[in-house]
Amino acid sequence: PGVWLPALKSECAPTIIPLTMADTEGLLRTCALFSRLSPEDRRKVAEISVVREYTKGDRVFSEGDPSDQIHTIVSGRVKVVKAIPGGKELIIEILGPGDPLGAIAAYEARPYPASAFALEDATCISSKRAAFMTLLETCPSLVRGMLGGFSLRIIELGKRLGEITGSRVEARFAQLFLKLADRLGKPRGTGVFVPLVLSRQDLADLAGTTMETSIRIMSRWGKEGVVTTETDGFVVSSREELEQLGR
Repeated sequence: PGVWLPALKSECAPTIIPLTMADTEGLLRTCALFSRLSPEDRRKVAEISVVREYTKGDRVFSEGDPSDQIHTIVSGRVKVVKAIPGGKELIIEILGPGDPLGAIAAYEARPYPASAFALEDATCISSKRAAFMTLLETCPSLVRGMLGGFSLRIIELGKRLGEITGSRVEARFAQLFLKLADRLGKPRGTGVFVPLVLSRQDLADLAGTTMETSIRIMSRWGKEGVVTTETDGFVVSSREELEQLGR
């Protein structure tokens, strides 16, 4: 049996950026959740929010923490991780700029059901939950933004559940890289470059398997020219091959 080695996680506190109200409103305008708000409503959100910077590996929140903040990612990427039996973890989602983080738990006033860590250096807008809920009562456009974010999260979680439970490991890896290529990919020659650095353990956690299996698949794919690893991401060299493997 393989040996699971937990990834090191930073416990450093995030840095709160001392921005002016206008600068915070400017960041809010870049996020889909807040982009359609009136200037007055955006100012109200800015008044109850702070902007935090996280270094790669920093913890945004832990599973079981009270959901007293609603986070929205401005830049960088954050992984949402769920503890599973056996001391292992499963990466449920990788979220990026504009995505709400932990919003469903906060809306329902429940503890966070999973943990969140910065997958790379990231910036988030954190709004006080109680004050945010009060704003929802008087701001229909904010409600619509929240509902849209919730719907996307539910759809993605349903897809993830199907991917993890309904296919072979190699098929799960293929589906994962196809999704990353579609969401983040940039053309490079005859392939697609995915500018996201994931460790072999991260890939294993995303696919619900062991690090040894992750290493074996990625090594073989690299030799066969299906997906190659670079220092700053991955290159999907053969989408056709991935589509075949993902069936």
